[in-house]
Amino acid sequence: MPEWVMKYADPRGQILQRTFNAASESELRDKYAAQGYLVYWIKPRAGALAATGLFGGAKKLNLEKFLIFNQQFVTLIRAGLPILKGLDLLADRLTDAHLGRYIKAVRDEVKNGTLLSDAFRMQGIFPKIYITTVMAGEKSGSLVEVMDRYITYQKLALAVKKKVLVSLLYPAVLIGLTLLLIVFLVTYVVPNFAELYKNMSAELPAMTQALIAVGTTAKAYIVVGVAVLMGAVVALRLWLKTSAGQQLWDRTLMRTPVVGEIWIKYQVAQFSRVLSTLLTGGIPLVQGLDTAGESLGTAILQKALEKAGKLVREGQPLSSALKSTGLFPPLSIDMIEVGESTGALPAMLNSVAEFYEEDVNTRMTATLSLIEPAIMIFMGIFVAFVLVSLYLPIFSLADNIR
Repeated sequence: MPEWVMKYADPRGQILQRTFNAASESELRDKYAAQGYLVYWIKPRAGALAATGLFGGAKKLNLEKFLIFNQQFVTLIRAGLPILKGLDLLADRLTDAHLGRYIKAVRDEVKNGTLLSDAFRMQGIFPKIYITTVMAGEKSGSLVEVMDRYITYQKLALAVKKKVLVSLLYPAVLIGLTLLLIVFLVTYVVPNFAELYKNMSAELPAMTQALIAVGTTAKAYIVVGVAVLMGAVVALRLWLKTSAGQQLWDRTLMRTPVVGEIWIKYQVAQFSRVLSTLLTGGIPLVQGLDTAGESLGTAILQKALEKAGKLVREGQPLSSALKSTGLFPPLSIDMIEVGESTGALPAMLNSVAEFYEEDVNTRMTATLSLIEPAIMIFMGIFVAFVLVSLYLPIFSLADNIR
């Protein structure tokens, strides 16, 4: 009998995720729905494991090409083509073979009578917010309008992500070149001077002896050092995929001065954008909270939103539930509270997202503008130390000759 992975909430409101045996997805869903469980999603266990890549990590979609697919798909549906015909036309014309393979699988499932949202869910690779959006469109009979909102959200999310990456690109390149220069000086230039001074049998100052000792050791063990560094990076990536690793990494980011504040505000902006999109599409608040939490991909915030979702189910307002987590900035709580009291929560969440996206952009620009001079000062001091250490014995010999 096939195995299925199901995420659900029991009658007490506790969210669980377990593996079950059942003849079909609908049988499993109906069985637990009849017992009072709230079923969020069900995936074939094999399908959930099929989308794994290197080191067990999930192969990610190319979000830009996925956006193009959705734009084309909505255009075809708006033109009056049936969903299956639209999938047929696009499945064989996608330039991304990785995405095309999954779209073909979706087409085959729809051809067999599966709902479009269920067909996407069964692939185990598409974003939860996308699946929930499609499901809302199917239930409301306004698939085109709901998917248009998702496309708008995806465009904004990609634009914000690109802006952040572009801001980080120059400092990353500068740091990388600085490290390469340091490695070159220590492993090549310094050992050459060491050979020179060895042949001259000169008495070297303490700082020169220390630098030469570091340089010769680094040159001898550079291959081992690179291998150890690569192994450490791989081990760190594997560890960060574990629950304990993710939580410790999140806590470290949150407690880091300046970076922690920017990171929290960026996550709040993402959460607000996702939840606003889902609520506008007709998704209930509790289900929207669950989907928004999964879309963030941060362990601590996911746990915080699970706690908030439980409080909302118990009847508390969203603003109070989020305030109890202790993670959301006070201004965001106040804005959400105003949105709830005026009945304009989706619009207010959108305003929260815009405010914090702009704030993150401003703070990152200000912070990164300080990195360049800091790196240049560090490089100047390091290069000056190397030059003085290497040429000081030469100056001493010249004085002795005089």
